[in-house]
Amino acid sequence: MEHLGELRRRIIISLVAVAAGAVVGFVAYNGILDFLIDPYCDLENRPPGPCSLFITDPLEGFATRIKVASYAGLMLASPVVLFQLWRFVTPGLNPNEKRYAVPFVFSSILLFGFGVLLAKITFPQALEFLVGVGGEDLQAIFSPSKYLRLILLMIVAFGVAFQFPVLLVFLQLAGALTSRRLAGWRRGAVVMIFVVAAVITPSQDPYSLLAMAGPMYLFYEASILIGRLFKK
Repeated sequence: MEHLGELRRRIIISLVAVAAGAVVGFVAYNGILDFLIDPYCDLENRPPGPCSLFITDPLEGFATRIKVASYAGLMLASPVVLFQLWRFVTPGLNPNEKRYAVPFVFSSILLFGFGVLLAKITFPQALEFLVGVGGEDLQAIFSPSKYLRLILLMIVAFGVAFQFPVLLVFLQLAGALTSRRLAGWRRGAVVMIFVVAAVITPSQDPYSLLAMAGPMYLFYEASILIGRLFKK
């Protein structure tokens, strides 16, 4: 019961942090939305005039603001949530596990941030491809819900996919895999990486596929090297 009470306290603190971050996102909504629709504004095949998304539902504007504020709250509160998770798990770890936990958490955050950055850089080319593949007779007019869903899914997909090396290193430390076995699977891993990237990429365009699969293969090779270093 004491452990469940501790879990309850950590969850409440995390929810309060997310709510506080959502309030900040609600206030800073206009700036966040401008940042997200920059790729759309750079499109050649969009309606002339000011850059804006179009709504057909009276409630869609409010729903869009709530959605953006919620995602902003999750992003802003993520350090607090991870810290609360760390504080909850730490008492159950031995000193050796604690020694490995800090690099794992730090590298996970760093790789997720790198994935988000790469998704933001890649998204304009992906959007240009998706709009242009339909032909010149189609004009790009997007609703906020569908546009934001695509770009946010792209960001999450890249961030999660870039946790790939953390998983491989963890499996090697746990003894489930070895660096020699990963090296032997190299050819099959290349094919599997491209298949997985094609499946989880929301936009299904070649630019996003290459932008995700290329780093994932480099991460695969880096995981083999790190596994060999740990073995020594």
